[in-house]
Amino acid sequence: MPIDESAYDRRRLRQWLAGEARAEGVSRRDMLRLAAAAGVLTTLAGRPVRAYADTPAPGSGIVKPLPPELFTIRGTNAETNWSALRGTGLHTPVDRFFVRNHTSTPLLDEASWRLKVWGSGLRGAPGLDRAVEFDLHDLRRLPSVTLDAFVECAGNGRSYFTSQQGDTVTGTAWTLGAIGSARWRGVRLSQVLRLAGLTRHAVDLQPRGLDDEYVTGGVNLGRVRRPLPVAKALDDVILAYEMNGEPLPHDHGHPVRVLVPSWVGISNIKWVGDIEVSDQPLYSPWNTDFYRLFGPSHPAEGSAPITRQTLKSAFETGSGAAFDAGVRHRLTGRSWSGAGGIRRVEVSTDAGATWRRADLHDRPRPATWSRWSLDWRPTTPGPTALLARATDTTGRTQPDTTTPNTQGYLFDAVVRHPVTVVDRPAT
Repeated sequence: MPIDESAYDRRRLRQWLAGEARAEGVSRRDMLRLAAAAGVLTTLAGRPVRAYADTPAPGSGIVKPLPPELFTIRGTNAETNWSALRGTGLHTPVDRFFVRNHTSTPLLDEASWRLKVWGSGLRGAPGLDRAVEFDLHDLRRLPSVTLDAFVECAGNGRSYFTSQQGDTVTGTAWTLGAIGSARWRGVRLSQVLRLAGLTRHAVDLQPRGLDDEYVTGGVNLGRVRRPLPVAKALDDVILAYEMNGEPLPHDHGHPVRVLVPSWVGISNIKWVGDIEVSDQPLYSPWNTDFYRLFGPSHPAEGSAPITRQTLKSAFETGSGAAFDAGVRHRLTGRSWSGAGGIRRVEVSTDAGATWRRADLHDRPRPATWSRWSLDWRPTTPGPTALLARATDTTGRTQPDTTTPNTQGYLFDAVVRHPVTVVDRPAT
């Protein structure tokens, strides 16, 4: 049965603020020390601390080639250039799928890889030393499931808070290329949990990656990990070992990653090495200090941890592209939502003065995007802006502006895409 995510988020926030959630591996002292090094002053459980944002380290640490026509490198991350997606089909090719790393891509040997499942929410496996282990062969012997789903960083579109709205935010200055959609194959996490001895007392689970420990503000936060409610894990989460019909590449989680459809990218832990299953609420920096909303429009202690992605649209053309006047052009793009499928996309070619409905090329489906197109014959030379505005199957439409938050998460407003119409002389 699907979980009531908003109720879960609110409950976990109250429990964490009350000190009822267990903070494995991070002390309260370290948390406050880290917070004091950082960003915007907020109030947390009655004490003044600062919300902080992750800052990519110098050097990418990424294995695959990053040619400039496909990617914009942003510290340890690589953003896909949207013009590189034109004509690529529903699934993003691996060679142009964005990369979000906290440190650097580890090179793991699949033959020696093991997944350890442990914790107080299992029968007889309270500690990591008594974990139930699965190797890749064990997972491949189980019934597999294949699904189409996007993975998107929670900060995708962050730069538009500043460039379009004048808001000050922190974090990696993504445009709209921190997303990719693929066909994933793996095993349902629910099946693995039941084989490991899941009990009815389990409430949270926490996958943890095998990449390097993450250090920020002078504090070692350990390996990347983020709790999930057990109800979500039993619903649609998979342990993926293939991407677009091939074994997972190193940059995308080889040999196994967690795939959480429609949720923010941090939930989709790459290079998963262990999963703690707990009969108590769990805490990590990635669901309290990170990936919550802070700012004047949000509660003083911050919002509940963010889960589902929001609604966005993007054109498959470069910013500042030139279009010949008097010539018919085919504008293409994609829209997506964490809440459902895409029902309608409207496009403006005159900076929002008028709108026309685009042709959709994919049926509305949850967890993945829909491609669309519109013919345009510009007549007036000069600068203009292309705008795309999507409506999803829940009835939500992209707004003109997004309520700001200090870390620049979940930007969902209509993006102004600058282009120029040129009147080329006849030859």
